[in-house]
Amino acid sequence: RLLISCLSVYIFIGFIIIFLWLGVTSAGAPEKLSCSNPPLSARQRDLCRRKPFLLPSVQDGARLAVAECRSQFRHERWNCSTSEEPPVFGHELTSGTKETAFIYAVMAAGLVHAVTRSCSQGNMTECGCDARLRGGSSAVEGWHWGGCSDHIQYGTWFSPAAATLHTMNQHNSEAGRQAVDRTMSTDCRCHGISGSCAVKTCWRTMAAFERVGSYLKDRYLDSIQVSDRSRRKTRRKEQRRLPVDKHQLIFLNKSPNYCLEDRRRGVAGTRGRRCNRTSSGPDGCNLLCCGRGYNTHVVRHVQRCECKFVWCCYVRCRRCESMNDMHTCK
Repeated sequence: RLLISCLSVYIFIGFIIIFLWLGVTSAGAPEKLSCSNPPLSARQRDLCRRKPFLLPSVQDGARLAVAECRSQFRHERWNCSTSEEPPVFGHELTSGTKETAFIYAVMAAGLVHAVTRSCSQGNMTECGCDARLRGGSSAVEGWHWGGCSDHIQYGTWFSPAAATLHTMNQHNSEAGRQAVDRTMSTDCRCHGISGSCAVKTCWRTMAAFERVGSYLKDRYLDSIQVSDRSRRKTRRKEQRRLPVDKHQLIFLNKSPNYCLEDRRRGVAGTRGRRCNRTSSGPDGCNLLCCGRGYNTHVVRHVQRCECKFVWCCYVRCRRCESMNDMHTCK
């Protein structure tokens, strides 16, 4: 319990700064992780030095979260753009919009996923596989729990809802943690003579984080606007008597259209973004360019083609050129 308490304080105090800073500025960085790198207060740095084993998992979780956010929104007007200076997500971290909801959810999910994976791989001495399921079985279906189940419960201990955060962010962080649990699957392996499946050993495993990201993107699209700021009073705006499900994302404020640059709010706008002229989706020139039109550029593409193996021993290729149209928003 002392360990969990220390970890909770660590995550509470430095969650946003450390988590996002490591995820963006450490990508591909050759330097060794240390508590002197992130922009921490004296108290945060002291906790970091006492629990240095946390940093690799926090960094991995941050990278997962930022990369998945960019991937899920790469064709949207808001494309999850980040900066190398805190706050990494700029105004979106505190705007109370649907984008804020997704950021908090995917951050929490990334941290849980990375910590749980680290436990299962034996990279942390404080945790390991989830042994709670071992010994259980299903006599009817002829299988029993075994193997190394991902310890999702331990992973969630690293990112509890912080009491100092806004109720909306607490709710969405919890939804992100639950997303990892809800996308887990049961894998099995057969045992028996001559390859028969007389007995099956099964274990619980986390889904790839891309699946978690897709799950959260669906929750983002179906997110609910609320008006009350207390968790107890959180209700659907249209049906105030129906409580919001804990797996849904909630937001307070409507999102801007993200069409035009607004430096004060940290909105980059869509000018210069590449669009798809034939698409009717969010990446289409009509939607992405907000009706402003688009420019067409002819781009020459050079690549190796018609490669053949020549005995002995090299590959001979032709140099092929093609001219392609590229469209960018005005």
